[in-house]
Amino acid sequence: MPELYTVKDTGAENRIFNKRLIAASVIIGLLTTALIGRLVYLQVVVHQHYATMAKENSVKIVPLVPARGIIYDRHGKILADNTPSYSLDITPEQVGDMADTLSRLQQLLDIPEEKIDTFKKLYKRQKRFASTPLLMNLSDLELAKFAVVRPYFPGVDIRTHQVRYYPYGELASHVIGYVGRINENEQKQLPEVQYRGATHIGKSGIEKSYEAELHGKAGFAEIETNVQARMLGTLSETNPEQGASLHLTLDIDLQKTAYDALAGYNGAVVALDTKTGGVLAFVSRPGFDPNPFVVGIGNEAYQALNASQDQPLYNRALRGLYPPGSTIKPFIALAGLEYDAIDARQTLYCPGYLQLPGSSHKYRDWRKGGHGAVNMSHAITQSCDVYFYRLALGLGIDHLQGFLKKFGFGEHTGIDLDGEKLGLLPSREWKQARKKRPWFPGETVITGIGQGYWQVTPLQLAKATAMLANRGVWRTPFLVDRIVTSQATKPGPEGNGPSLLLAPEHWDSVIAAMVNVVHSAHGTAKSIGYGIDYHIAGKTGTAQVFNIKQGAKYNEKSIDLKLRDHALFIAFAPADDPKIAIAVIAENGGHGGSVAAPIASKVIRQFLKPQNHETLHENPDPPGAF
Repeated sequence: MPELYTVKDTGAENRIFNKRLIAASVIIGLLTTALIGRLVYLQVVVHQHYATMAKENSVKIVPLVPARGIIYDRHGKILADNTPSYSLDITPEQVGDMADTLSRLQQLLDIPEEKIDTFKKLYKRQKRFASTPLLMNLSDLELAKFAVVRPYFPGVDIRTHQVRYYPYGELASHVIGYVGRINENEQKQLPEVQYRGATHIGKSGIEKSYEAELHGKAGFAEIETNVQARMLGTLSETNPEQGASLHLTLDIDLQKTAYDALAGYNGAVVALDTKTGGVLAFVSRPGFDPNPFVVGIGNEAYQALNASQDQPLYNRALRGLYPPGSTIKPFIALAGLEYDAIDARQTLYCPGYLQLPGSSHKYRDWRKGGHGAVNMSHAITQSCDVYFYRLALGLGIDHLQGFLKKFGFGEHTGIDLDGEKLGLLPSREWKQARKKRPWFPGETVITGIGQGYWQVTPLQLAKATAMLANRGVWRTPFLVDRIVTSQATKPGPEGNGPSLLLAPEHWDSVIAAMVNVVHSAHGTAKSIGYGIDYHIAGKTGTAQVFNIKQGAKYNEKSIDLKLRDHALFIAFAPADDPKIAIAVIAENGGHGGSVAAPIASKVIRQFLKPQNHETLHENPDPPGAF
């Protein structure tokens, strides 16, 4: 067969090649243009943005936690301080076997299992190169034990911290409060910038109420890091500003006197400076040691505090609710005078009980045989119940409630502490809303002697007493006198309510009767009126814890201690120029004159202790004493 030959079309092939060359050139040109355009965009248009991002990849802003502000009493004594403390910290990435390390440390230092569990929760939320504390506030023995074996624990170190310290322990625990570890709920609500890196926050008392001032202002450090976020060095620092120092009106020596005087009883003592409203003493007994809460109190110890029948964690001065008992009688007397329900010289007969028309129930007087014919001065001096039963009925609950509200009963006092309770000033509107029942005359009767639905806090009672001492001038109680920062000093909170304008002779009558309570031969607190050269105006009170059946006799010795009457006393001194007002409640103390009044007397005497002259050994009755 003949051989076949392929004939090439060179021209066609050249045309195809040229087309492909042109297409490739166009594509290359377009890609080059796009690349140049992108480079221009990155290097010119968004250069600043990506430069910042690049810097942030290598420089981290680390917050510097400020030192907490110091708290002082009125004389400059430190009530809350910062002290160096040693902690045992673990850096997870440097530890080969975490379980083995924790087990050996637990055996070496006798670490409770709950602290091991807490550590595990903390370190799992942090980066492996960040150190996490296992133990806080190491003792000298613990430091020595670990120092000996330190080479055998890679990644475990001793670090120095500042921790809060309360030198007076339980003495001022309820008023100063304490700081504790920030929990998850608190972390969500706190300003992130100011609290990044912080571990503690005020939990109660002044520490909580003035958290913003005490915390201070965080500083910041620029830290150079590598791609694993490990620190390479510090580029710059802005130092933190220590929290403000708080100077309180509290007198810690007077606080100790009040706390010690209350020994043997649960209860509260609140003393106020009548000239300013500043709190001089603010005692709730029993107290508790706040220091363990700072480093993390053990579960067993915390449960013991919670389970205690004495409720040491309960702030009785701020939140305790008690019937005011007979301490309310001077205020009822003022209401009677102001509404012309009675004249100060008018006498009423006390047979030892009161019966309402058509009722067989007897509202008894504390004195079984009665007081006979008594006027207002006698009724306050001897604390005649029947007189105030009848006066309350004459006034009616509407006038009683309206007048007593002007002294701050049933309302917040305005003190600069969180958590204050309102108490209860009963009224017919309140009962209808709460009980769905009308108000009865018998309820007015017992309201007249501070029983029934009545509930007051010791702080409310002290504030009302101060207002009585000031003849109607309202002073809002406060604790922080000055807030001192590195830049300036500013005063604490201010705020006084409207003054209560009453006839001067009405104030004179009631205050004179209160002086007789302490300084006359028939006064229910006459035992505290000796050996001083000034007069104390006071009123005793005994508040029932439970109701006694008709015809039954109250026998203090035969009933359980927790069911015995509360002992109360209010007072101010000197009566003619008041400087201090005080309210005392001794739970289940029985009699205000024999238990609560001596407690108040010790506080008043210390506060008014003469500096340049000796006290008198004998105190004559004041003019007009009964």
